[in-house]
Amino acid sequence: MKSKVTARQEITRHFRDGMSVMFGGFMGQGTPPALVQMLLDSGVRELTLIGNDTGTPGKGVAPLVEAGRVRKVIASHIGLHPETGRRMISGEMEVELVPQGTLAERIRAGGAGLGGFLTPTGVGTVVEEGKQRITIDGRHYLLEMPLRADLAIVYARRGDTAGNLYYRRSARNFNPLVALAARQVFAEVAELVTPGAIDPDSIMTPGLLVNGVFQGGIE
Repeated sequence: MKSKVTARQEITRHFRDGMSVMFGGFMGQGTPPALVQMLLDSGVRELTLIGNDTGTPGKGVAPLVEAGRVRKVIASHIGLHPETGRRMISGEMEVELVPQGTLAERIRAGGAGLGGFLTPTGVGTVVEEGKQRITIDGRHYLLEMPLRADLAIVYARRGDTAGNLYYRRSARNFNPLVALAARQVFAEVAELVTPGAIDPDSIMTPGLLVNGVFQGGIE
């Protein structure tokens, strides 16, 4: 079985200015800290970040925002990271706020190859601006478009050298979704094991989806 273990310097070769990056995590829980630091250290700029939130000061993807490396954020919540709000209000950074369930489904639709989906969430609110409204049996829906990215970065509690991943409890959150919707997926794992060490029923992201894996720290 081919090993997916990848050196950090090899991963950084895939980073480039202007790329779109999906990330797992909920308020930083489940966001890969070493991969975020690698993006920061690489010097890449004008990133589009796609994930649930922008973390809290110094945690999650917040360091990328704080360093001015982000052009646009697509997220469901930014309230716990004041710098994101400040940059949005000042016009330094574009922020697209998406209801959490809609965001998850847009990412899932991107991974499933769907052309979009209909949801009543957001009808008659600011969420509707610029979107197509469709009426079926007298009920209004918004047409939401799928989300895809150049790169997904995920954090798993355990991964094997073939790239199979297990996420622990609530740290699972958006990680399996973003791993489906990006051209390349790199995984940081707290524990790196040999194939067969993870119960097949516990594998949440199959190695087929993962381009590279490396051992980081325990969050």
